[in-house]
Amino acid sequence: MKNTYQLKVAFGDTDAAGIVFYPNFYKWMDQATHDFIGKAIMPFSKLMEEEKITAPLLEAFCQFKSPLRFEDQVEVHSEVSEIKNKVFRIEHTFKKNSETVASGYEVRAWVSMAEGFKAVPIPDEVRDKIKS
Repeated sequence: MKNTYQLKVAFGDTDAAGIVFYPNFYKWMDQATHDFIGKAIMPFSKLMEEEKITAPLLEAFCQFKSPLRFEDQVEVHSEVSEIKNKVFRIEHTFKKNSETVASGYEVRAWVSMAEGFKAVPIPDEVRDKIKS
């Protein structure tokens, strides 16, 4: 599955130089992942509340190619590039007017909260819904 998450850069997302402060890219990757899961499986809050499943972050990376500024319209294109037994990797590409301005990834675990926090195998039906 491929997903597109749209956002508009807010003034508070920028630094003194008027460009997006880099941690916001990580925040947006997190938001894009939650949007992806919500569309592929179910809303993330429902997954946590009803299924007692969450997907904590294990690793994150982002490479910046050109700056974003206040009021830029941005699309975050996301797709799962790798699924292991209990872990998946989701790639994110940030685009402004079809130009790639940044790209990155997150590695997340599939974790049951039913009895504490424990990584569990990703169910086949979830794999089928999130794979590219």
